[in-house]
Amino acid sequence: MTKRIRRPSDTGLSRRQLLKAASGTAALLAAAKLNFPAGAFAQDSGPEVKGAKLGFIALSDAGPLFVAKDKGLFAKYGMPDVDVQKQASWGTTRDNLVLGSEGNGIDGAHILTPMPYLISAGKVTQNNQPTPMYILARLNLDSQCISVANEYADLKLGVDATPFKAALEKKKASGKAVKAAMTFPGGTHDLWIRYWLAAGGIDPDKDIETIVVPPPQMVANMKVGTMDCFCVGEPWNLQLIHQKIGYTAITTGELWNKHPEKSFGMRAAFVDKYPKASKALLMAVMEAQQWSDKAENKAELATIMGKRQWMNCPVEDVLDRSAGKFDYGIPGKVVENSPHIMKYWRDFASYPFQSHDLWFLTEDIRWGKYEANFDTKALIGKVNREDMWRDAAKTLGVAAAEIPTSTSRGKETFFDGKVFDPENPAAYLKSLAIKRVEV
Repeated sequence: MTKRIRRPSDTGLSRRQLLKAASGTAALLAAAKLNFPAGAFAQDSGPEVKGAKLGFIALSDAGPLFVAKDKGLFAKYGMPDVDVQKQASWGTTRDNLVLGSEGNGIDGAHILTPMPYLISAGKVTQNNQPTPMYILARLNLDSQCISVANEYADLKLGVDATPFKAALEKKKASGKAVKAAMTFPGGTHDLWIRYWLAAGGIDPDKDIETIVVPPPQMVANMKVGTMDCFCVGEPWNLQLIHQKIGYTAITTGELWNKHPEKSFGMRAAFVDKYPKASKALLMAVMEAQQWSDKAENKAELATIMGKRQWMNCPVEDVLDRSAGKFDYGIPGKVVENSPHIMKYWRDFASYPFQSHDLWFLTEDIRWGKYEANFDTKALIGKVNREDMWRDAAKTLGVAAAEIPTSTSRGKETFFDGKVFDPENPAAYLKSLAIKRVEV
């Protein structure tokens, strides 16, 4: 029996309609190719998988992940099924990264820069079992804050924490506890508040108790008097002021101008198994960082960040500071166009400098998280994937002027005159009066 060949007329479509449909599909594919650098539609060149599970904490430095999801950038780079999931705390983020998506956890996250190191080294994991991780990009510079309860309003605290010492001693003498809250032991907020206190002569392990509180719970806890001061990102510092519970002593850029903050971290197992998908995720995040950094996008960015599925807060709790206006909650102390505005892209904000990772490791040695002789260079060599960042930047067509020429930003100077030379971290440690390590 001869098989009958179906003609266009048999399908109910005219030749003209078929040609029109074919040209439309070709146009769609052409448009898609334009939107997918390196030709994600070319055979075998697209991502190995269409999705990944990424975690975040409700903080404004996770903005690029919100933007990449809301504006379809993950889909643009061939990853339409990316799931961006809110985490209850940094401890939960760690636990879910250890599990991985195969264990109903996550593949990567918006994360405190020291955490991929602590997790990879097994310093903060159950039974000290390492879960290898990579840092693919930095997410931002600056714009965390140290806030103080209204109980200390008369001190009008700023970068110098020295006046705080006498007030804390007086409170302790009356039989009351004094506490400083941060978000994860050895994390960025822990290190900023420790640096600030120690520079003012306050030993963060002996003169005050440091406690862990998840970012979204900071304001409620200070309201009931759980802590005297805390360090966290936005919107929680401005919300504290709006609720008339406390004030901002400093924005962390005043401690260390243009300091590194959060990172985009991934499980090494995911990246090693799906390198093209990981690059696609990275490119989406980098494009979102570029968009988030533009002044004309700040109002829309604040609206996106305030959404229920993201930070779930009033837009007014995030807009001012994301646009560079800092009302410290102290009469007359309002800074317009602050140089310490959160930077997502400018000033090489996205590039993960190895010298910055070394500072975080050095500070965690200072406070006893790692042994004094810990091989920081070897761990940085495993965790920091600046090579992937450079590859993604090349594919994205990032201008040469926006790509650092070195893996080190060089010497860093802090507000108290201390200098961190990445070539000699021991000298930096030696210069610090309060520490848990012998140098």
